[in-house]
Amino acid sequence: MEANKTLNSSQSWRKLLTKNPAIAVIRTDNIEQGINMAKAVAAGGMNIIEITWNSHNPGEIIQQLKQDLPECTIGTGTILTLEELKEAISSGIQFCFTPHVNQTLIKTAINHDIPIIPGALSPTEIITAWQAGASCVKVFPVQAIGGIAYIKGLQGPLGSIPLIPTGGVTLDNAAYFIEAGAIAVGLSSQLFPRHALDDQKWDTITAQAQLLMERLSKFQQ
Repeated sequence: MEANKTLNSSQSWRKLLTKNPAIAVIRTDNIEQGINMAKAVAAGGMNIIEITWNSHNPGEIIQQLKQDLPECTIGTGTILTLEELKEAISSGIQFCFTPHVNQTLIKTAINHDIPIIPGALSPTEIITAWQAGASCVKVFPVQAIGGIAYIKGLQGPLGSIPLIPTGGVTLDNAAYFIEAGAIAVGLSSQLFPRHALDDQKWDTITAQAQLLMERLSKFQQ
């Protein structure tokens, strides 16, 4: 039964990504700012939102967003330890990203029916994460090892593993990552220009999200 639940959870997660191939990654030191950032990208058509666990009071932000944005899927990232993962699960996360491959974190997320996407870089790390039960694998930092060309190069031997590149994805190259074989992409600073955050110009962020989703619309199923 547990195995079937996990399989269903992973399949649902990957199906969600085919409809929403971009994830907004929010890191903030202010609760109100984090909520406004999430609402701004949601208004631009982005429905998968990650609140990094090294944000200020991430659990509170996640709980509030689940109330305010019921149409969105709200999760977390930058989870490093088992204690952090347990706290995140208690806050109601719907998915979890980590920057590394950790068997204990993967097993714990599976046991709680939470899609988990570990960060990996080499083919060995990617395969290790996938065989351990990852729902997808985050390729991070992708730009440091070849960007789009690296994702394309992985497709021959690892084409059956759903990859989500982050760390170097921009509004201009996001579509090329999907064309190269990625199931989805994660973006942070490109969606949230510093001047827009400083001036609280949430409409600017909404426009960034709209532009991104327009460029990815041909990949949505």
